Amino acid sequence: MVSKKRLKVLYGLIIYLFLVGVLCYAAFPVKPPAEPIRIMYTVTAGNVLFDHQRHTAQDGYALSCFDCHHHPPYDDASLIACGECHTLLEGGEQPAETCLDCHDMDEIEDTPVPKRSDAFHASCIQCHQDFEAGPAECSACHVMP
Repeated sequence: MVSKKRLKVLYGLIIYLFLVGVLCYAAFPVKPPAEPIRIMYTVTAGNVLFDHQRHTAQDGYALSCFDCHHHPPYDDASLIACGECHTLLEGGEQPAETCLDCHDMDEIEDTPVPKRSDAFHASCIQCHQDFEAGPAECSACHVMP
């Protein structure tokens, strides 16, 4: 049988180590990665889990940021999410103030901006077909919940 004094020391040590662990966890939080690892797109045709890391890693598809993200050109620090530009209003119109944040009016006057889903389909499907890499069928990306 263990004496009461030893039990108190043992419990005190357990509490002390627990508090040190909690303090270390709070003082040194894990920093999120600079780029997303995976992105879940929730769409009516079925959710799409996009593995960003597989597309950018050297042992994956080894794509550069600008193979997909084309605005702003050649400025890694200012890359924006596709939905920032490829967002349509209820009437199907592109909100002009979003475009004018980066472009002059004469650059975009008669340029149709596709919906985000159309932009993904045009870019992603074409790339998968051109390089014969990744899924080619709709059901390979789109998963019904």
